[in-house]
Amino acid sequence: MTKTKPIRRRHQGRIFPEFQIPLEELARREAEKNARGQKARIIFDRVCPQLIDEHYNWFILIEPNSGDYFIDRDEDVADKKAREKYPNSWLVTFRLNETGTCGRI
Repeated sequence: MTKTKPIRRRHQGRIFPEFQIPLEELARREAEKNARGQKARIIFDRVCPQLIDEHYNWFILIEPNSGDYFIDRDEDVADKKAREKYPNSWLVTFRLNETGTCGRI
């Protein structure tokens, strides 16, 4: 009879458990993200009716703190324009259509 090697089961878990993000920090980040999205949505709702006729289904990137926005047919070009002026800022992307969504699920 041949001997087989015992199979060692891997333990599931974090690779670096000491680098866990506290739940309070995760909640704070989520609240900041939602606040940015709400500020950007207000700006989008204000400028969309003016732009939707000429630029239907174009991408619009909004910098929520300043209210500046950048539009282009290609999302990468609009992002490049925005990053030239705001290289380290959070940007929110919408699409100039009835809902503002960028894709389908």
